[in-house]
Amino acid sequence: MAANPSFDIVSKVDRQEVDNALQQASREIGTRFDFRGTGAEISWAGEEAVTVQAETEDRVKAALDVFKDKLIKRDISLKSLEAGEPRSSGKIYKIDCKILQGISQDKAKQISKKIRDEGPKGVQAQIQGDQLRVTGKKKDDLQAVIALLKGADFEVALQFTNYR
Repeated sequence: MAANPSFDIVSKVDRQEVDNALQQASREIGTRFDFRGTGAEISWAGEEAVTVQAETEDRVKAALDVFKDKLIKRDISLKSLEAGEPRSSGKIYKIDCKILQGISQDKAKQISKKIRDEGPKGVQAQIQGDQLRVTGKKKDDLQAVIALLKGADFEVALQFTNYR
């Protein structure tokens, strides 16, 4: 007999898509008239971090908005981007952003509790590192769980993979 149907709940961001969005935002910032002479630029600051900088606080916020717009156009949820507050570093304002990957333990417990409390009976969620595995007797129950989680806000971008 075949195993019960299951799927995984993950929170992953395709780094190549983020890089494409960053390159597009950088190109737009370089060509837009309102960014001329403001020293505005956006760049990688590590494996999962991006730095936005400009000479004024307004321009650095505008450059961050351009980057967010490019992320949205590439189907990357803004819940995956954690932007800090603008901070002054000499004459330059900077905003440090982190690209969030994985589901934290407390968020995973919240999701698991929601499935247990409001999901169909016979559906179980197991925490496996930074993702969850949901199993059930019927595929219809799993689809109901996906619909339930899409309607809830856990402040983390969720993707549903390995549906079998």
